[in-house]
Amino acid sequence: MPVVKLIIEYDGTGYAGWQRQPDRPTIQEAVETAITGITQITVPVIAAGRTDAGVHALGQVASFRIDRDMTPRQWTRALNAHLPESIAVQSAAIMPDAFHARYSAKGKLYEYRILNRPERPTVDRHACWHIHKPLNDDAMNQAALALIGKHDCSSFETQPTDNEDPVCHIQRLAVIRHGNELRIEAYADRFLKQMVRSIVGTLVEVGLGKRPPEEFHSIISARNRSAAGKTAPPQGLFLIRVDY
Repeated sequence: MPVVKLIIEYDGTGYAGWQRQPDRPTIQEAVETAITGITQITVPVIAAGRTDAGVHALGQVASFRIDRDMTPRQWTRALNAHLPESIAVQSAAIMPDAFHARYSAKGKLYEYRILNRPERPTVDRHACWHIHKPLNDDAMNQAALALIGKHDCSSFETQPTDNEDPVCHIQRLAVIRHGNELRIEAYADRFLKQMVRSIVGTLVEVGLGKRPPEEFHSIISARNRSAAGKTAPPQGLFLIRVDY
């Protein structure tokens, strides 16, 4: 049975995240409904990562198995004709039988966007975290260095979770400023529940002078969510790319 891989872009505003939930709109539900509308077949669609409510994606990857002879281009065009305007398939591919969007993934790139100016945003209000006080991005980058490498990231994992392995290999964590905009890039082999948002919230506390950069070492060692800062709001987070 063919395995279809999709690369999906979506605006997470108004959705309760990727995973299906009763009585709440989700990205997974919209994609599965579109497939059923095209084929009259109901199949489960698996994503590389279960983005939270309000989180966006430019390169979410999903896969499903279906007994239907369609080309990648036919899948892309048909799905986009059935999906709402806030969700679009960027490409489709027919993959080997062993491919699995989640378990085959080798790395993921997330980006968190912060607007750092006194005036509130309008056009991008659903795509950034507005922080009106000045942020020290040099201090934030200094703190971020502590997380590069393989670590137990329990201090940045929101509970409850069914995850039993808290170790992640973070290969990139950088704060990049472009005028009033800060973009925090995080690349790792895997991420825990709300991990990026927890890291961002803690980095912002460093940027505001509420914590010294050196404190990140003790936060990691604590292996306790209470040691880190607050969780950043979801609307600034984007899943950029999944590598296989």
